Amino acid sequence: MMLTLDHIAKRFGGVQAVSDVTFAVARGEIVALIGPNGAGKTTLFSLIAGFLAPDAGAIRFEDRDVTGLPPHRIAALGLVRTFQTAQPFERLTVAQNIAVGAHLHLASRGAALRRGAEIAERVGLGKWLHRPSRELTVAGRKRLELGRALATEPHLVLLDEVMAGLNPTEIDAIVPTIFAIRDSGITVLLTEHVMRAVMRLSDRVLVLNNGRLIAQGKPADVATDPAVIEAYLGRGVAPPAARELARG
Repeated sequence: MMLTLDHIAKRFGGVQAVSDVTFAVARGEIVALIGPNGAGKTTLFSLIAGFLAPDAGAIRFEDRDVTGLPPHRIAALGLVRTFQTAQPFERLTVAQNIAVGAHLHLASRGAALRRGAEIAERVGLGKWLHRPSRELTVAGRKRLELGRALATEPHLVLLDEVMAGLNPTEIDAIVPTIFAIRDSGITVLLTEHVMRAVMRLSDRVLVLNNGRLIAQGKPADVATDPAVIEAYLGRGVAPPAARELARG
C-alpha cells in the first residue's frame, strides 16, 4: 500500500476530532474521503501531511513511518496536499507561483520556471502563464493550487475540496484534470462535498463522521449504506434518499 493509517487519533481540548481511524490507499487509486461538515476530514489531511501530529497511531507512506514528521520532509518524500482556500502569492505570475513548488527539487530558477510553465499547461492555466495570480477567478485559483502541488513532483497528492466554490460547468471541467493526474502515475486522496464528482471520480470512498470512519467501499455501495445516509441526511431517512446523496 502507498499510504497506511493505523488507529490515528487527534484531540483538541474536549473535542475528539479524529478517533481510531484506520485505512489504506493503494498506488494508482483515486480515493475520496467524505463526510458532513465537522467530520474531521481536514484535520485528518493535516495529520497525514505533517501539519499536525497525531496523539496516537501511525502513518506510513511508501513503507516509511512518517508519523509526526514536519510537512517539508513529508513533501520531499512525495506526499503533498492542497488547501481548501487557495492563497497564491498575488503579486507573482502564475508561472512564478508554480515555480515556488518546483523549487522543492530544483535549485535553478530557470529550471523551476520551465517546470512551472509545463505544469500550468497540465492544469489548464497555460494562457495565464505570465498574468498576475490576483487576476485569476476562483476556478483559476483552484487550478493554481493544484499546479503548485504537482510542481513538487508528488507520488501522492491530497486534494482538499478542490471543487469548493465552483459552478457545475467548472466542476465538469476539472474532473478530467484529476483523472489525468492519476493517469500520469500520481495517486490521489481527495476530500470533497460535490458528491456528483465523488461518484464519478472515485475508485473507493471512505466516510468519516464525528471523527470516526463509519463506512468504506465502492461509491455506489457507500451511497446506499444506511449509516452514511443517516450521517448526511438525518436519522429515519428512507434508503431511496441515497439518490439525493449521490447527486450532491
